[in-house]
Amino acid sequence: MAPLSDGTARSLQESVQMSEAMIRRRVVLRGRVQGVFFRDSVRGRARAHGVAGWVSNRADGAVEVVLEGEPEAVEWVVRFCRKGPPRADVKDVEIVEEEPEGVRGFAIR
Repeated sequence: MAPLSDGTARSLQESVQMSEAMIRRRVVLRGRVQGVFFRDSVRGRARAHGVAGWVSNRADGAVEVVLEGEPEAVEWVVRFCRKGPPRADVKDVEIVEEEPEGVRGFAIR
């Protein structure tokens, strides 16, 4: 059994099935991305597409987003992040592929 962050366990078969059906992306956005409703906009799009994860303002002025879900849904939210809400001006996007962790829900941190 593979341990989960909440202390429960998942069988190897369940872990393999989840990783085949789900992807995880960590996205770091730089530019005018704070104070422009970026986090709330990402949360809304993620929830609308069934994507789990979180979004957070970083001390360096960037916004960091973690997304988990079906590939098409995650990539849709990543595309939104590249542009952002109307008042944002995204200058740089860093995307890292990560192994899914089974995150549920979507939070603003």
